[in-house]
Amino acid sequence: MKLEILEPHCEWTADAVKDPALWTEWLTPAELAELDAATKANAGRDLRDVGKADFPLPTLGARIKRIENELINGRGFVQIRGVDRAAYSNDEMCMIYWGIGAHLGKPWAQNKHGHILGDVTDQGKSANDPTARGNELGGIKLGFHCDGSDLVGLMCLQTGVSGGLSAVANSVAIHNAMVREVPELAAELYLPQPYDYRGEQAPGEKPYYMIPVFTNWHGRLFVRAIVPYILASQRHPEAPTLTDRARDALQWLDDAAESGRWNVTIDFTPGDIQFINNFHVMHGRTEYVDDRAAGKVRHLKRLWLETEVLADRPPVFRRNVSSHWSDKAVISRLDAAE
Repeated sequence: MKLEILEPHCEWTADAVKDPALWTEWLTPAELAELDAATKANAGRDLRDVGKADFPLPTLGARIKRIENELINGRGFVQIRGVDRAAYSNDEMCMIYWGIGAHLGKPWAQNKHGHILGDVTDQGKSANDPTARGNELGGIKLGFHCDGSDLVGLMCLQTGVSGGLSAVANSVAIHNAMVREVPELAAELYLPQPYDYRGEQAPGEKPYYMIPVFTNWHGRLFVRAIVPYILASQRHPEAPTLTDRARDALQWLDDAAESGRWNVTIDFTPGDIQFINNFHVMHGRTEYVDDRAAGKVRHLKRLWLETEVLADRPPVFRRNVSSHWSDKAVISRLDAAE
């Protein structure tokens, strides 16, 4: 196959984005007033009944559209700050987050439960549990990976005692470096690879699915990289055996993301909201410490969104609204300290 350098305008290095001012969007008093008014106007409503039209943001809405373009066609990540966490209940914070998300795209089910607003917090799962997913694991570092939708959003309800920094790495720059430096490994990742379903496949389906790490779709790069899930697929005898070259390519990808050349960490404080382009930016986190007795438990809310800006996608990246994950739309409501 012919390998190409893709979307160089979306490449960045750690040095180029080390200044948080470049990717931090501080909300103005007027924009915060709009959020407050829309939140109060929807008080008590089921989030699932609240769409973009129900959550008017006359000024902030235009800014969100500019952010959306930057996410899809530019840097690929943003942090929104300024919401006073202490001024709102958990439910009100979720409404603020949901309303902003509604201006970016349509919610996408995140798991077999149909969660369209999910929780990222310690849910008592062990890292050795073959059904555990990253949002359920507490304390440990999570390596760089992609989620399944166009955009992934995270909102911080509460931090732990220490640690838990968010981390992002530029998939576009890493892909292009692979094409230049190790093209034989890059080519291997253009082939379909097996991913462990983590026990969330539909009844009667295979316990793994096949998708390439890299896809070139009309000159746009699409990345789906969850190295631990690819490696975990090998626990299923019926899954295709990973080639030695695929293992080497995955190791190269992992090492590049962790190298410090194309990744930065982002502090999360209560009220912060982060959005990431899954296809151009991988994300992870540093390890952290909770103190449940003291009520200091790291708790984020998560959105997966399908944007209207990205009008054309490879078939494997299109939202399957008839899948068993999307048969129901559920708001996850794990307890967190108010």
